[in-house]
Amino acid sequence: MKPKAMTESAVRGTIATETLGRPVSLTERTVATARGALAGRTGGLRTALAFAGPAVIASIAYMDPGNFATNIQAGAKYGYGLLWVVLLANVIAMLFQGLSAKLGIVTGRNLAELCRDHFPRSVVWPMWAVSEVAAMATDLAEFLGGAIGLSLLLHLPLFAGMVVTAIVTYGLLLCEQFGFRPLELIIGSIVGIICVCYVVEMFIAPVDWSSALFHTVTPQLADAEALLLAVGIIGATVMPHAIYLHSGLTQARVPVQDDNGRRTVLRFSNREVVIALSVAGLVNMAMVIMASGAFHAGHPEVAEIQTAYHTLTPLLGAAAAGVFLVSLIASGISSSTVGTMAGQMIMQGFVGFRIPIWLRRLVTMVPAFVVVALGANATSALVISQVVLSLALPLPMISLIIFTSRTDIMGAFANSTLTRAAAVVATAAVLGLNVVLIVQTLM
Repeated sequence: MKPKAMTESAVRGTIATETLGRPVSLTERTVATARGALAGRTGGLRTALAFAGPAVIASIAYMDPGNFATNIQAGAKYGYGLLWVVLLANVIAMLFQGLSAKLGIVTGRNLAELCRDHFPRSVVWPMWAVSEVAAMATDLAEFLGGAIGLSLLLHLPLFAGMVVTAIVTYGLLLCEQFGFRPLELIIGSIVGIICVCYVVEMFIAPVDWSSALFHTVTPQLADAEALLLAVGIIGATVMPHAIYLHSGLTQARVPVQDDNGRRTVLRFSNREVVIALSVAGLVNMAMVIMASGAFHAGHPEVAEIQTAYHTLTPLLGAAAAGVFLVSLIASGISSSTVGTMAGQMIMQGFVGFRIPIWLRRLVTMVPAFVVVALGANATSALVISQVVLSLALPLPMISLIIFTSRTDIMGAFANSTLTRAAAVVATAAVLGLNVVLIVQTLM
């Protein structure tokens, strides 16, 4: 059975690259390369790059300041003990980002749109509300992280750092008017900066590699606070807005006419997901390893980004602290940009309503300014926001499993029994951690 949206998908793909009145998102050369690959005429690195972009954009959500906050706390207090949680979260992320990308490629529609089309209104509206809260929690972490980094680097008040972050992220969002390719290249460059920063940190911080490897594959939770951090790590790694966003980034990227073309695009998409999220996972592990090497032995109480920065200078030198700040700023600015894109897509998909990007940016900044105005601890707010994300995460996960398993929607691309089982187990694991966290909090 063929997907219902096949014809629509082909039309959308053509529109995405050829419509008059909108900036051309892909160059003619890139489109020609992609079409050559679909026809079986081209291959190699250039062809792979023609399809690359969506997973790179999504991967920045897995290296945002929320990850910095939870990973610093995890490494400082528990050493390498929670590395296995980072690995588990990254594997779950790969699975669900791959499914999200597949949904967009096969149907030509994104996850929020399909929820609106197939679920009753009594379900759609609460899902939209929860998704919006999750999007705001996401932006709280990302926006605050960038502001903290700028305020520390430039010796500015936190409020001034927030203003600068707002201006820079809005400037990046304006790049969308030139098509999605320029923004993809900018985000990809920022991902590269973050990776280089943590490669440098690994050469500066002392690392017990055998112990790190052991704890990467050995599950353990030392106490109740370790459980809270584990849920926070999962919430910071497997992001609700990234699951929604990825399906939108792939839904109309390259014109596809038939199932063979879809299989080709899916093959390139899956490779990109594995590569991009492997890089993101290694960066997260490097964060924990750096925090463990720098703080665990003598400063396990380090729990705030600001404290980590000031402690790094006497321990590992100004270079290590400076590299840490550069990576934090790059992470905050880029992930805040991507978070605003995702929030716009979620709103438009669920309720068919679009607001100007400046207004969307303003609305998502409000919680961060409220946190600062109330004098709340910024890093604690970051960690709590990640727990909120983890609580909101099952909704898009369950919806994605439902849609990608239906043959009337996916046709021949519906999930296999093995894929469906793995997705159900992963969702159950997240739900289980959330239930334990709620019970623990109530008691």
